[in-house]
Formats: sequence, structure tokens, C-alpha cells
Amino acid sequence: QVQLVESGGGLVQAGGSLRVSCAASGRTLSNYVLAWFRQAPGKEREFVAAIKRSTYSTKYADSVKGRFTITGSNADNMVYLQMNRLDPEDADVYYCAAKWGYGLTDRMSPYEYGGRGSQVTVSS
Repeated sequence: QVQLVESGGGLVQAGGSLRVSCAASGRTLSNYVLAWFRQAPGKEREFVAAIKRSTYSTKYADSVKGRFTITGSNADNMVYLQMNRLDPEDADVYYCAAKWGYGLTDRMSPYEYGGRGSQVTVSS
């Protein structure tokens, strides 16, 4: 089992920056892909970014490329999402997710584990 706990959400003005963190525990994550998804009320959960822990390869949704950066630390089993130039459209609950294996995917179904989410609010 892998446990994921998000933190770092909050309120930020449009154009500002915020970093959300995900603490992973339960397994050695070197063979896992960690990802961030987000979901607004009444909408489907959507992919944001993913990182392959073995090679640090990354994948991003087009809507966040150039603004968001996903990083990981094998030393402390953390994954971070640095969000810059935030827009009110980015205001969602951000969820951390994990899957075993090396394939970077933006589909939600392969991710076996997920956290409870962290709220990000962007004021205009």
C-alpha cells in the first residue's frame, strides 16, 4: 500500500505562485510514477503533471506547460507541484496519485493510489 498526503494549498491572487506538496509513504517509490490531478466542482478530474521517479522524466497537461513544474525527491519520498502565474481557472482541489511501473500517462485509471486533495483558490 502507498499512502499519499497532500499539503500546501491555499489562497493566492491571480498571477501569483503556490506550491503543493505530496508526502508518500508505505513503499519505496523508485519504480513508481507520481502525478497530480485536479478537480473543480461539477467537473471531471483532469491530469496536471506526472513524474517518473526512476528517471525524473515528466509530462504536463498543455494548459499548465511553462507555468507548473513537478519535481520529486527520492530522499524523502516527496513530490511537489510548483505553480506559477496562477489563473482563476486553476482553482481546484489538487490530488496526488501514484502508479507502479514506468509508463508516464495522463489517464487517471492506471493510478492505483490517491490522496485526499488540497484546495487551491485563486482570486481575480
